[in-house]
Amino acid sequence: MVCLGNICRSPLAHGILESKLPSDKFYVDSAGTANYHVGDSPDYRSIAVAKSNGIDISNQRARQFKVSDFDTFDYIYTMDNSNYQNVIALARNSNDIIKVKCIVDADETIQETHIPDPYYGDISDFQNVYKMLEKICCKLSKTLQNTYL
Repeated sequence: MVCLGNICRSPLAHGILESKLPSDKFYVDSAGTANYHVGDSPDYRSIAVAKSNGIDISNQRARQFKVSDFDTFDYIYTMDNSNYQNVIALARNSNDIIKVKCIVDADETIQETHIPDPYYGDISDFQNVYKMLEKICCKLSKTLQNTYL
């Protein structure tokens, strides 16, 4: 799961998807394309919204996306087109590129073209992002489990 700073959207997506998959079969992580918040906890509003939905993301720490992530992960989901372009720019070959997808494309019923960045908004913006990601991750978890289990 990849967003810009790895403190708002991608930690939520990470926590939501992780909660829906068996931990002994799947490894979920998140990263940012920028290094602004490396080592920081998720935004307090992301932590609060996740917690109010029974998910604890407080132990996550922000990190920057790195080229070796192409080797570690089978799928790389970005939150918006800017994140997508930043990740694709690091790709070494076509095998890296085919792993990268915009997360909204994982659920064909989603009308939005991206997950909006709630950082400059209020708690309602974080709740909206959570609802979008919950819906997408529900579909994504079923797809992944049907494919690999």
